[in-house]
Amino acid sequence: MSRQTLGGTSRKQPAQLPVLSGRPLASLYAGNVRAVFARGLKATWGSNWAITASGFVEPVLYLVAMGVGLGSLIGTVEGPGGERIGYANYIAPALLAVSAMNGAVYDSTWNVFFKLNYAKLYEGMLNTSLGPLDVALGEILLALLRGALYATGFTAVMGVMGLVTAPWALLMVPAAVLVAFGFASFGMGVTSFMKTFQQMDWISFVMLPMFLFSATFYPLSVYPEPVQWMVQALPLWHGVELLRQLSAGAVTAATGLHILYYLVMILLGLVLTTARLRRLFLS
Repeated sequence: MSRQTLGGTSRKQPAQLPVLSGRPLASLYAGNVRAVFARGLKATWGSNWAITASGFVEPVLYLVAMGVGLGSLIGTVEGPGGERIGYANYIAPALLAVSAMNGAVYDSTWNVFFKLNYAKLYEGMLNTSLGPLDVALGEILLALLRGALYATGFTAVMGVMGLVTAPWALLMVPAAVLVAFGFASFGMGVTSFMKTFQQMDWISFVMLPMFLFSATFYPLSVYPEPVQWMVQALPLWHGVELLRQLSAGAVTAATGLHILYYLVMILLGLVLTTARLRRLFLS
């Protein structure tokens, strides 16, 4: 460390963190998302793999109980293209969206909450050359991986049960990953405002009614018109409709609007998460 002599005395120059320059967003992004992702993946595989697997079970149980059990009483319902389909075929794409949401939300909320407030992990990361966008993208990709695993596994269950009937259904997995990306990017930003476990209960408080009322088990038309507008603002409803349309092969202009909704959600989530990490640790 260099010294500078002033008036017969010497003093140490303060240590400087690496300064990134010559690149747009240099203060936010160091281009090392892989380090954050690899660290999180190793930690998850080493200690949380059983918990990760357990989150996949709930939507599958709903599919068996509601699709097979209740579906035998209901018979057929009207699908997205107007064609009559079995009740299990109707709710399976919706539960796929729920499965992707569950995987992404768990990783981007509870895991992030612990790392942020108790392990102080992000504080240590941001004292290195990593920027807040590196940390945000790394954690969001971890949540996205879980959502993708859930979506792939659930789609395989649908295939075994004979619920994959159209070629368009092959696009349900990447579409479910898009749904997971939307929830993961926003979930981490929202979690950065949480300070106690009691506040984290609000996440479950929001997710449960969204799961029940996003036309998961019955069509949107059962609601009064004012309620329909409220439901259509929910992110899960767009995921349910997107996957349901792909499953039935009823791809229309509305399919593109659902995709656009999630692209905007991803962008806003990344901006929010990056801004929050910068405010918490670099301001």
